[in-house]
Amino acid sequence: MSQLHRAGPRVGVQLHPQHTDIGELRAAWRAADALGVDSIWTWDHFLPHTGDPAGRHFECWSLLSAMAVDTEHATLGSLVSCTAFRNPHVLADMARTVDQLSGGRLVLGLGAGWFEAEHTAYGLPFPGPAARMDAFAESVRTIKERLGRLNPGPAGELPLLIGGGGRKRTLELVAREADQWNWYGWASADPVAEFRELSGVLDGWCERVGRDPGAVARTVMVDPDQVPLVEGFAAAGAVEVVVSLPAPYDLTVVEKLMRLRDTPGA
Repeated sequence: MSQLHRAGPRVGVQLHPQHTDIGELRAAWRAADALGVDSIWTWDHFLPHTGDPAGRHFECWSLLSAMAVDTEHATLGSLVSCTAFRNPHVLADMARTVDQLSGGRLVLGLGAGWFEAEHTAYGLPFPGPAARMDAFAESVRTIKERLGRLNPGPAGELPLLIGGGGRKRTLELVAREADQWNWYGWASADPVAEFRELSGVLDGWCERVGRDPGAVARTVMVDPDQVPLVEGFAAAGAVEVVVSLPAPYDLTVVEKLMRLRDTPGA
């Protein structure tokens, strides 16, 4: 269904790769694709960050490779992939390969990283916020440059998404480099109002760097209990809403959003 004929924003699902097993994950992304969701995502962590810290957990890009060949319709991606975990040239090559496997359906979601425990556990540096943002900005530029040199290149357009809500460094980088922006307001007292405010800040950065604000698609991630806020997010400019879903993967809430997406007046 064309976005022009939809009543609501695109609908995606992020499948938490923790406290689950491979069979359950594969069944969930196949089921989501069969339902007709617009996008399927996973996160990029090495350790569980809720529940038992010694619980089961799986790596992002290995999962995305499997997702690319297990699904047929939805876009897929990392929401978001920490650039501190991998050499940016190698990450670009990985993303190109997954995009080829998927037939051009990958969205490359990137972030600066925040979970110190996994950096420590894997022997990765975890500098202060300013240094992390410096490194992140350099990695984004390096990834884009490397993608332009790979042979073959990506199979599709390979949109770049940046996640985060930092009003200065992050949103400036989004304005300069990204095709999509994602925000996750799980801790906000008024998520819709904050999303609207941050989207306005992004507009301002786009104007300052000489870019059309309409060139950056605004997306938001929500927890299942935040689904009643979706219409507010859409009114504030969100073109896609991604439900962050833990295992066991009950897609009922995603189906509800798809009805809102597809049914005028729902």
